[in-house]
Amino acid sequence: MTRSGISDVLPLSPLQEGLLFHAQYDDDQAPDVYAAQQVLELTGAVDPAAVRAAGQALLDRHPNLRACFRRRDGGAPIQIVPSDVELPWAEADLSAYDENGREAAWQRLLDEERVRRFDLARPPLLRHLLVRWAPDRYRLVITNHHILLDGWSKHLLFREFGALHSGEHPAALPPPPSYRDYLAWLGRQDRAAAEAAWRDALSGLSAPTLLAPGAPTAPVLPHELIVELPEELTARAEATARAVGVTLNTLVQGSWGVLLGRLTGRGDAVFGQTVTIRPPELANVTSLVGFCINTVPLHVRWDDADTVARFLTRLQDRHAALLPHQYLGLADIRCANGFCDLFDFLLCLREPPRRHAHVTGHPCSP
Repeated sequence: MTRSGISDVLPLSPLQEGLLFHAQYDDDQAPDVYAAQQVLELTGAVDPAAVRAAGQALLDRHPNLRACFRRRDGGAPIQIVPSDVELPWAEADLSAYDENGREAAWQRLLDEERVRRFDLARPPLLRHLLVRWAPDRYRLVITNHHILLDGWSKHLLFREFGALHSGEHPAALPPPPSYRDYLAWLGRQDRAAAEAAWRDALSGLSAPTLLAPGAPTAPVLPHELIVELPEELTARAEATARAVGVTLNTLVQGSWGVLLGRLTGRGDAVFGQTVTIRPPELANVTSLVGFCINTVPLHVRWDDADTVARFLTRLQDRHAALLPHQYLGLADIRCANGFCDLFDFLLCLREPPRRHAHVTGHPCSP
């Protein structure tokens, strides 16, 4: 990449720094657990050239999607944004297979895309595979490294893709918020105050909470276990949270913390939580495409003499007090509290992810 071909050089968010660290020290032969994959269903009059053009327009529209990640000579991490990058594109045709053969071939394609590692120093860190399923049905496989995008940003991109694929000109879309401005906001925060807040939040923690101490650290692809709660139980949980005056998230976190304490024989527990970092003082931040999340610890402590309402209210109040400081990187939080490890479990409560989305040919909508 020549200097004339660079449009910007940016710092990294704290969690991006963590992902870059893991990527650079991973075994190149091991699976990349941070490769993410989404599938869009396209039906109707699908023009592969139009699909490719819509994907390229998203790369052109959002500079940080073109970023690669490297280190300066002194070791400081940076993301380099090229002026332009061609969208990696491939096509496959499964329309001639019978039903069983098509499903088997489809799974092979997904697996091949999933295990093909990204080189974080070579942009872009996303690629598209368009699969013809039938004459009027296609599947677009979008594979990216997690360091580029959070889940909310993917939702935004799918919406923009739908508009572009339906024929809307890129210039007609609203100007996107700047990821550079977001990173600048991160750089202006009071790190000393955040470190002090996290020292206080984790005070009294005598040891990390590890469900699998001594477990192998080699990366492996995750397995998925889906357990659906009955609607009646979910409704009762929501009603309980309302009656106590806390959020459903607080109820789940408190319950999980107590369970971890019982499993480890302790009167408190700490586990990771994924949080969104989209400060309201940044204009139009909900429309920002980028990596706007962080992983921080949640320390749950209780007194067996407390009522459930008192326990959950205190937990929610402590969580609210930390909201201004959730941007601080996990490595900095650990250092501020003298722990090499804090937890080996992460809890994230969110709406069910849409791994498959549907897009019609003309018009199209995600």
